[in-house]
Amino acid sequence: MKNIKQLKTKRVSRVFDDVFNRYDMMNDIMSLGVHRVWKERLIDWMSPKNGDHLIDMASGTGDVARAFLKRLKFDGRVTCVEPNKLMLESGKKKLKHLNKIRWHCSMAEKLPFKEEVFDIYSVSFGIRNFSNMDLSLKEARRVLKTGGRIFCLEFSKIHNEILNKFYKVYSRSIPYIGKYIVGKSEPYEYLIDSIDSFYNQEELSDIFKKNGFEKVEYRNLSGGIVAIHSGWKI
Repeated sequence: MKNIKQLKTKRVSRVFDDVFNRYDMMNDIMSLGVHRVWKERLIDWMSPKNGDHLIDMASGTGDVARAFLKRLKFDGRVTCVEPNKLMLESGKKKLKHLNKIRWHCSMAEKLPFKEEVFDIYSVSFGIRNFSNMDLSLKEARRVLKTGGRIFCLEFSKIHNEILNKFYKVYSRSIPYIGKYIVGKSEPYEYLIDSIDSFYNQEELSDIFKKNGFEKVEYRNLSGGIVAIHSGWKI
């Protein structure tokens, strides 16, 4: 099992090494731009308060961090945690004008922070890349304050048969688009495979509960193409 998790970690690292400099463009292409709306819905449900401190795990180039601070009129703080060094540097460069963000290169499974530090923990399109889901969620709970909340925005399972057929056809085209934009199809083959093999909404809810989160619930967006999961540390 340990070797399998190490192989996944290495593969995920290679994937983001390949796509970091086209990451935002490919997100727009893969989601037809809708990922921006999904992230706004995440912030809506998050409903942050002035002064809140967010830890954004697998932060990519900082879209959620920027949206969070904008919603608070910059009266808040964000700690962006990104395991890929190239992606981290890309995000820092993109958002260098925002001094309310601190950047850390770290895996979700072992965070370099004390207990009870953050008001909100978020992870967007990154949880399916965790090498150890249970350990990562335990770490998320550890660094959250009592009364804090976790939010997870991730691709999920579509219940509408017609929409699901359309989505499957479109998904199969993404590696070809990736090869045209980035020059490689393999990173996008991994991304599509990781989405197909990921948990459904109820399964992910159960994993959150198993790792100590309470009042776990989820909301489907775009017919279940993605879902937002939420849980509390009580």
